[in-house]
Amino acid sequence: MDVLGSLVGIILAIIVVVIIFLLLKDVVALVINAIVGVIALFLLNLFHIMSLFGATDLPIDWITILISAIGGLLGVVIVIVLHLVGVAL
Repeated sequence: MDVLGSLVGIILAIIVVVIIFLLLKDVVALVINAIVGVIALFLLNLFHIMSLFGATDLPIDWITILISAIGGLLGVVIVIVLHLVGVAL
């Protein structure tokens, strides 16, 4: 019985380690995506890219940073499209 309990403990420990690894791998990808989105938002304003489309620079406030951080590059594209259409964020 002691061997069976040890075996079950080892199997449970391996399952927990695999689950933690998979969760951390996803978290790291989300953090990298958020950092890339916020940096892209900053670079758009730094190089005045929006002036090529005849628009003012993107407003950097909490909502645009939040959308860029959650959505990454897709979030930045959403902010750009909303800005070009005239939706105030």
